[in-house]
Amino acid sequence: MVLLCFINFLLIMKPNLQVQSKVQPLLWDCRDGGTPSLHVLDQRLLPHEKKYLELTSYKQVIEAIKNMTLRGAPLIGITAAYGMALAVNEVKAIHELPLQIKRLKSIAEEIKQSRPTAVNLKWAIDLVLNDIAGDCHGMPLQEIITKRAVWIHEDDAMRCQKIGEHGAKIVETCRSKSLLTICNTGALATGGIGTAFGVILTVHKKNQNIKVFAAETRPRQQGARLTTFECDENEIDCILISDTACGHLMQKGEIDLVIAGADRIAANGDTANKIGTYQLAVLAKENNIPFYIAAPLSTFDLSCKSDSDIPIEERHAEEVTNINGKSICVSGVKVRNPAFDVTPAKYISGIITEKGILCGDYIDEIKNVFNEVTFA
Repeated sequence: MVLLCFINFLLIMKPNLQVQSKVQPLLWDCRDGGTPSLHVLDQRLLPHEKKYLELTSYKQVIEAIKNMTLRGAPLIGITAAYGMALAVNEVKAIHELPLQIKRLKSIAEEIKQSRPTAVNLKWAIDLVLNDIAGDCHGMPLQEIITKRAVWIHEDDAMRCQKIGEHGAKIVETCRSKSLLTICNTGALATGGIGTAFGVILTVHKKNQNIKVFAAETRPRQQGARLTTFECDENEIDCILISDTACGHLMQKGEIDLVIAGADRIAANGDTANKIGTYQLAVLAKENNIPFYIAAPLSTFDLSCKSDSDIPIEERHAEEVTNINGKSICVSGVKVRNPAFDVTPAKYISGIITEKGILCGDYIDEIKNVFNEVTFA
């Protein structure tokens, strides 16, 4: 199908996407006659080197997700969907369609296990599985899955745009428009301009005088490496601070607002995000500073009733003991390295979604918004 033969990030830059980022994390290439491939910006090398890796198999996609070549809940989901499109090559030798689909379901479970906390991954994979579970109407599996992957990519770009618009209204009410954020929630984490960073970029594009404090985000330094990179690329005033300086600046009145992203949001509003987010929420409440979460509805998991149902990934000790490949502590030291923490809903001033801002009784608010939406 010619429409799907060469699809990259430029395709989703539709005229009605008024705010655009200069950062491009993914390129999908399935030119006619060639082997489909996914070109991924290696985020481990940023900000010093911009290098794209060509992925041609679902196994490579799984490894890229696990080793943090790419990260961010929405982008992981998008990449996983493209990984399913690549997986079609693995089943071509199987002649019966039911057996091909059975094998793809098995591959889908492999991909789901690559990062357990980010619910967008499961959401995207389940959309793909739903498309191939019924009558395919004679359409090739490659076309069906690729079409869905592109839809997920485009859909996330539209969600980010709306999150940015809703969140910008909150920022515009701030006295000095001085924001604090943690981790990276921009184009490097999504299919569009970002979630929390999308709010920042939207305000910036409106020529508002905005100041961004980026927490470094130990141990993988996503704030230091990636958020500052995106701010620089988009010409946004940004100040990098250590994670331990956040409370001090709040206490001194230098922070007006805290906005963070999310990897999973429970049915009661409890929110899992990059480790360090919970302490920012507690500090913000102590200092009477609004604390907002920005996330698309695809990040909500209604099967999780509260924080106790959210799985928390623990990663390798070397992420804590090593910096730039060199050990910073005694050999054999014991390490705990949870990659995420959970912020209870009581610390969250509001959740900025593509459908508006949820606040108050999160159980009812979340239930109501999901009663009003459907996913194609």
